Amino acid sequence: MVNFSGNGDGYDPLDPNGNISIKWDIIEENDDNQVVTVSIFNYQLYRHIDHPGWKLSWQWPGDGVIWDMWGAEATEQGNCSAFKSGQRPHCCEKKPVIIDLLPGTRYNKQFLNCCKGGVLSSMTQDPEKYLAAFQMSIGRVSSKSSKAAAVIPGNFTLGVPGYTCGEAFEVPPSKFVEDHGRRRTQAVGTWNITCSYSQFRAQSSPTCCVSLSAFYNKTIVSCPICTCGCEGQPGSAKCLKAGEQPPVVQLQHYSPPRAIVQCTKHMCPIRVHWHVKLSYTQHWRVKITITNYNFAKNFSQWNLVVLHPNLGKVTRVFSFNYRPLNQYGDINDTGMFYGIQYYNDMLLQAGKGGNVQTELLLNKDPTTFTFREGWGFPRRISFNGEECVLPQPDDYPRLPNSAPADSCLLQLLFLLFLVTFVV
Repeated sequence: MVNFSGNGDGYDPLDPNGNISIKWDIIEENDDNQVVTVSIFNYQLYRHIDHPGWKLSWQWPGDGVIWDMWGAEATEQGNCSAFKSGQRPHCCEKKPVIIDLLPGTRYNKQFLNCCKGGVLSSMTQDPEKYLAAFQMSIGRVSSKSSKAAAVIPGNFTLGVPGYTCGEAFEVPPSKFVEDHGRRRTQAVGTWNITCSYSQFRAQSSPTCCVSLSAFYNKTIVSCPICTCGCEGQPGSAKCLKAGEQPPVVQLQHYSPPRAIVQCTKHMCPIRVHWHVKLSYTQHWRVKITITNYNFAKNFSQWNLVVLHPNLGKVTRVFSFNYRPLNQYGDINDTGMFYGIQYYNDMLLQAGKGGNVQTELLLNKDPTTFTFREGWGFPRRISFNGEECVLPQPDDYPRLPNSAPADSCLLQLLFLLFLVTFVV
């Protein structure tokens, strides 16, 4: 049974156990100082943290300070005037904001699993890069208060829209392997903090939509009008009409640029087009195109998650990587598509070739296969973990010889009326 207690709006049925977990390990301690290792694990199947990356923050319960750091740094040193002489702390802020170091940082400031610029991969896409870590020496401004072991902060935040972190709770101490596996050491104490994601908290409107078409129908079903906002309305992204030049975007290291999108009826930065392309004797073929309408952002390590009842019969995927996401036993109706490294794992911004596409072959099941009633189209699509808006089912492309039941009934009644009138 699924437990819906807690943050209900953060529950994702396609990744029911996904979260970001922060581990606070006290490695050494004395009356004045501690050495702490902080690890950030992305336990989500397909949702990742892209540039500008995580910005971990917390609040000290007392007068905690950070003396030194390896693998990360605080954005502000703060007011360290209480230290009149000798070494000045790395950070004296009551609410420090910690950021990952950039790749290529000098060796003496690095730490294991650091220096990725705050980017965290998902468990499925790149399981070797789902972890970030740093180490720090911490203490108190005054040594007259209780010893440093009591310095366990609260009010943790990730600095990434949509994530909410709970309070720290103590768990059994972590164990570490040293000397090529011949020795195991143990932390003095370990606390965990769990952060969950909610798309409703991340943004007030959708950021992605889906359009549909099929070989058996000339109609192209566009994204719903004003899916992600309406042109010129307050709160909608700024848009550029055809021929207009985008302004020079000032790239900020630690804040994403505001979206500048191509003017469309849907106003979405991302559109996914699903086209039922061909039907063979034993297979059918689909073409998927992802288009970036955002002039201000490239999407690195993008991914697309699709829910479709026939994904268990995928026989071949062209030019994308594909991984099934089986979260409910033998039910195999969800899969993750993502780019091939150094080929199409970067979805470029609008105006610079901002689209990627693939085709896939799926086996037909003779006992259940049909194109009727929109069966060939997906039930759900998400881009980079953000759920896309699909057209209404009544608008899906229909087979040429299909018509709604109500329409057939009306035609029959009209014929009966004509016959009765003639008689």
